[in-house]
Amino acid sequence: MNYDTRIAAEDLAVTDSAAVLMGDAEEERQSRRKLWIIGLAVLAGLIGIWFLTHSGDDAASGDKKSQAAVVSVVAPGRGTIEGAINVTGTLAARRELPVGVPGEGGQVVSVLVEPGQWVGAGQVLAVIDRSVQVQQRASQAAQIDVARANAQLAQANLDRALKLVERGFVSTADIDRLTAQRDAAVAQVRVAGAQLGVLNAQLNRLNVVAPAAGLVLERRVEPGQVVSAGSGILFRLAKGGEMELRALLGETELAQVSNGVRAEVTPVGGAKTFTGEVWQTAPVIDPQSRQGIARVALPYAPELRPGGFATAVIKAGTVVAPMLPESAILSDNEGSYVYIVGKDNKAERRNVKTGLVTANGIAVVEGLSGTEKVVLRAGGFLSPGETINPKVVTK
Repeated sequence: MNYDTRIAAEDLAVTDSAAVLMGDAEEERQSRRKLWIIGLAVLAGLIGIWFLTHSGDDAASGDKKSQAAVVSVVAPGRGTIEGAINVTGTLAARRELPVGVPGEGGQVVSVLVEPGQWVGAGQVLAVIDRSVQVQQRASQAAQIDVARANAQLAQANLDRALKLVERGFVSTADIDRLTAQRDAAVAQVRVAGAQLGVLNAQLNRLNVVAPAAGLVLERRVEPGQVVSAGSGILFRLAKGGEMELRALLGETELAQVSNGVRAEVTPVGGAKTFTGEVWQTAPVIDPQSRQGIARVALPYAPELRPGGFATAVIKAGTVVAPMLPESAILSDNEGSYVYIVGKDNKAERRNVKTGLVTANGIAVVEGLSGTEKVVLRAGGFLSPGETINPKVVTK
């Protein structure tokens, strides 16, 4: 029994020793694994640091390159530029003649003209009923006959008295009285004649006539209508049929236009272009819109209808200067300016003065010689001294 117990104890001891040995081996393997993991982590860290270091250098180099913004530039040179100002406006009669009732008026008997018809100076446009005025004139003509008869009688009485005064039958006082009667009768003849002249003038003014030769633009009266001096305009005429375009221009453009310059006018909806010339520019500028009117004289044409809308190209002379697109010219409180490529590809601000505006661009009359490289667009995002990467654009 003791022997078996000792054997079992020895077996147990052996078993415990084996377990201890196995545990030590496992712990050694785990330690070795941890060392490998730590070594790999350190290696990965070193590799990461190397990549970060080199990629930082590359990124810095890339940043420096990316900071130089790529911009399109052009050397505009100098050339002869023909100014052309595009404007819009309204067609109208150059000299519009409003015609109303010149006299007392009355009922319209007939209207003799239609819109679009040509009339001469003094031509009757409308006739007003004159039956009452005709009777008044006839009555006044009879009054003249009565006055003349009275004057003749007074003259005869005076003549007889003058023959009797030598015989002493008529006194000097009677002669003076008869002379005064004769003079009064003669004066009555003149008064009656003047009154007849007034009636004739009133009768003639019953006709509505054209004050000058021209084109009838509008008729506002019909037969049977009762009109008077307060009835307003009955007809509108265009004197001589002459038309004009009243074009609205900004104050800068208006300063470039002078009387006599040529203009090409095209009515809206029409394909035909008419040639005219500026005959008047507004002496004042509207303070709200900052615009003024240039009036372009045009000959008569059926396509030019007053009140219609039209476009025009006004020739504003020529100038020798660099030409730039609108996108290249900026402005602020100091005025207009552009960006040019300076030393070491640095953006440099250059103040300029603009001139003629055309469909192809804007003339720069001061500030550029034409040899500079000017930033075409995106100048609003640049600042003086900023490094740029210019790309020359061929015009």
